[in-house]
Order: sequence, then C-alpha cells, then structure tokens
Amino acid sequence: MIVNVFERTEKKYRVEKNIVKDLIYSMSDNVMPDKFGKYTICNLYFDTDDYSIIRKSTEKPVFKEKLRLRSYGVPSLESDVFFEIKRKYKGIVSKRRISLPLWEAQRYLRQGVSPSQDSQIFREIDYMMKFYNPGPKLFLAYDRMAFWGVHNKDLRLTFDYNIRSRQDDLSLEQGDNGDLLLDKNVCIMEIKTNSAIPLWLTEILSKNEIYPTSFSKYGTVYQQKIWSDYYV
Repeated sequence: MIVNVFERTEKKYRVEKNIVKDLIYSMSDNVMPDKFGKYTICNLYFDTDDYSIIRKSTEKPVFKEKLRLRSYGVPSLESDVFFEIKRKYKGIVSKRRISLPLWEAQRYLRQGVSPSQDSQIFREIDYMMKFYNPGPKLFLAYDRMAFWGVHNKDLRLTFDYNIRSRQDDLSLEQGDNGDLLLDKNVCIMEIKTNSAIPLWLTEILSKNEIYPTSFSKYGTVYQQKIWSDYYV
C-alpha cells in the first residue's frame, strides 16, 4: 500500500483549447512535461443518497471534503487505484490517499473487508465512510496534460479536457465514456503550488487575459444535471 499526502493551493482557469499550444510554448523555459505525457484520469465519487457532501461543497463553506476512488487509465481488477480524501480549508487543498488493488478496494466497499495493509489514512477513509454511509454516485473522467516547474520544484500545471461523466455503470473498470461537461473547445487549467505563483507565470496569464475562476468538476455536474433530477 502506497500512502500519499499533498497540501497546496490550487487555482483554476478556463482556457480555450486553441491557445493551449502557444501558452505551453510561452512557458517552455520554465516548465517540463510530466513523465507520463498525456493520460486519462478516472474518478468514482461517493456521496450520500441526498448528495449532502457535494451539496455542502457547492455552498462554498470554509471547510469542505470529497471522497473518491481514482485510477490512471481504465483499470483491471488487479490494477492499483487510489482511495482519496480531498479537503479544502481556507483555500488550502489537502489530499490524503492510499494505493491498493481495485479488487481489494471493491471488497472493502461491498463487503466491508479492510485492506490487508493498515494505515492512518485508511482509518480516516473508513471513519468517513461510516460517518456519511455514502455510495458511488458519479463517474467522472478527463484527459490530462501535466507539467512541472523547472526552477520552482513545487509548481505543477495541468490541462484537463474532454471532461465527461455518467451516473450509471458506476465502477472504474467499465470504461471512461460519459457525457461531455464543457464545450469541447474549452479545457480547465490548474496551477498547483505550495508557495506563491511565480512572477513569470503571472505575467503570461495577464498577457493572455487568463483569470482565475471557481470550478469544481463534480460540483458542476451536480448543479447542471443531478440537482434538477433530484430536487425538481
């Protein structure tokens, strides 16, 4: 079992796909591509029957949290996946996650059998599962290009596009198909860092008139699709 903990600020931006190539070129002296290149991220979000977790999140509270199962690409039952708690408090995002085989994660979710290796983070996940008693509510996938800072080692930039979701076939191994969330010509850029955004990057964003926006993938699906189906 691999345990990962991240804590950082995250800023999101809506960017037209037709400028992404030029935008990356303008950053090329300061960023380098992630070693995985382009890849697909698949997520399975857990929530209560009345969607209380995401409903609270969309109300922009000081503290909010989400629980999800994540894979890189469409996994098999033997593939390692990540069980994650994502929290945000006063603008600081933290992720606490464990890695385990998909079959072991499913056994825990369906039968309550704990993973073979214990950890503090698994106990936090288990507490959250017992507190909320959530079930799988949304599958969400997107294609990503990622970059790391050359001089700012804690800087990470990602471009997410083809964001898609479904509310059926709620398991990671069922493929990454779904309905598109945004216009196909729009992607979401995220800047993730433990410190201030460097001046060179601020200048590039200003020159291209790219400004921060509030955006949650799960929150947007909830507001556009789930809310009206559930409450109206």
